[in-house]
Amino acid sequence: EVQLVESGGGLVQAGGSLRLSCVASGFTFDDYAIGWFRQAPGKEREGVSCIAISDGSKYYADSVKDRVSISSNNAENTVYLQMNSLKPEDTGVYYCAAGSPSVTAVLAESEYDAWGQGTQVTVSS
Repeated sequence: EVQLVESGGGLVQAGGSLRLSCVASGFTFDDYAIGWFRQAPGKEREGVSCIAISDGSKYYADSVKDRVSISSNNAENTVYLQMNSLKPEDTGVYYCAAGSPSVTAVLAESEYDAWGQGTQVTVSS
């Protein structure tokens, strides 16, 4: 059974940092890309970052690229999302997902097949 489990969310003040974790199981980790997405209240889900496990290629949304870093521990089937200088607009539910996105659509929700349950991130002003 494919499973993705996020953790690390919480309440943080603006300017603070959080590290989210995504632990994957039930599939060959190296064969896929792991993406992070977020959904703010009343808004559509949007792609934040993605890492191709096989070669380590990383991708970031323009809105976060100077504040966010994605990494993986392949031995533990885990992907991390380090978020710094958090802003209130970063508030939302953060999801990780596994898929095989095309290089031109690495942050497109439709390119991912398996999703975690999400972890809440709340940034207070």
